[in-house]
Amino acid sequence: MVRKLKHHEQKLLKKVDLHTYKSDASHREQAVRARYYLQDPLDYKKYNAICGSLRQLAHKLSALDPDSDPIRKKIESEVLEKLWSMGILKQSREQGAGLSKVEREVTVSSFCRRRLGVVMVRNGMVETVKAAVTLIEQGHVRVGTEVVTDPAYLVTRNMEDFVTWVDSSKIKRSIMQYRDKLDDFDLMEG
Repeated sequence: MVRKLKHHEQKLLKKVDLHTYKSDASHREQAVRARYYLQDPLDYKKYNAICGSLRQLAHKLSALDPDSDPIRKKIESEVLEKLWSMGILKQSREQGAGLSKVEREVTVSSFCRRRLGVVMVRNGMVETVKAAVTLIEQGHVRVGTEVVTDPAYLVTRNMEDFVTWVDSSKIKRSIMQYRDKLDDFDLMEG
């Protein structure tokens, strides 16, 4: 039989994580999963595999001669443009991004920052990623014209401005009522 912990001992134990140790290889995974609220354990592994493949491609491309090989120029510009339009890279090729940026900036966190819940927090629609994930799963959010219920949905730079509430959502109605922009027709429905 173990004695009951005192108040200060309980408070200290709240700050200690006994499941993950820094000596383990998974401490980085646990930190990313907690920060971006990744529910599916395979999401981290998928993003990590994509990052590894992109780094490997960048390393192989950098071995080719940049001046005489037209294939390197073509593939390099396509990869950099695609990563920039997805929002993974911070700079486009025209702004000075190169293959070294792919090796340094393409991380699991850069993919997680493009998830719908994180974009909603950054746009100020909700305060926490956890709340955003709950609202997404309940069907309150749309991207463009499409209602999205998957929190792992990756939002590109072009679609970032089109993340809004569903028209029938009570959240949108409350926001419109708060801003005094609620239509009289909408008032008759509720």
